[in-house]
Amino acid sequence: METKIKLYGTERCHKTQYYKSFFENKNLRYLFLDVEKNERNAIELRNLYENKKLNFPTVTISGKKLRNPSEKDLNKWINKLV
Repeated sequence: METKIKLYGTERCHKTQYYKSFFENKNLRYLFLDVEKNERNAIELRNLYENKKLNFPTVTISGKKLRNPSEKDLNKWINKLV
């Protein structure tokens, strides 16, 4: 089964760490894509944006792109998964 939640970010980014903890605390399966350690992940993230910038952290939930989302927005889109 394909993971429906993807987190694009870096290990050194405190916001990325926040989202990792958020998903883990809710026991949600997600895929962490480090955009510094893996060029393919960086390209995938750049392709999500017209300006081709490394806008991280970015979360995608079933294809919906969320740039630095609030907890409220995350919960809204996660609830649409179930």
